[in-house]
Amino acid sequence: MSSLQDQLLKAGLTTQKKAKKAAKGSKKSRTLKKEVKAATEQTKSEQQAKSEQANLVLKKEAEQKAIAAQIKQLIENNQIEQKGEIKYNFEHNGVIKSILVNDKLQNQLVKGYIGIAVLGETYYVIPATAAEKISQRDEGYIVLLNTLAKSDEQVDDVEEDPYKDFVIPDDLMW
Repeated sequence: MSSLQDQLLKAGLTTQKKAKKAAKGSKKSRTLKKEVKAATEQTKSEQQAKSEQANLVLKKEAEQKAIAAQIKQLIENNQIEQKGEIKYNFEHNGVIKSILVNDKLQNQLVKGYIGIAVLGETYYVIPATAAEKISQRDEGYIVLLNTLAKSDEQVDDVEEDPYKDFVIPDDLMW
């Protein structure tokens, strides 16, 4: 027993039975405090896990918005003016679409030097390098980029060149 309990017993203010009961009650309150503390720590850890998960979702959304902004900027900064009278048809989401281009742009589209990107409902003609950068970020924006045409053309040129074995001198004067 503690010294305060001894003093209360000597003064006659309490009995031995009440002192034992008070000691038991303090043990119960200590175990109850431990349980409450454990429960609060568990709820804190659960809330922290939920907030971390929410932060990850927000971070992913922010990254997606940043990528979309980068793509929009790439398309708008690299767009090629497409004035022309030739109708160039292409497929987008299972639907045949068309844009008006001139002869030069049509040849470049066929050969893969330029491509077509979509931003909203508008189609833009952009250089192949910009189209490749965009497709690295998100392929959904690139509608047409003929990459096979460039590689096929290079192979054909090498096979058909009848003068490929002849060396051209550096000091050739005309």
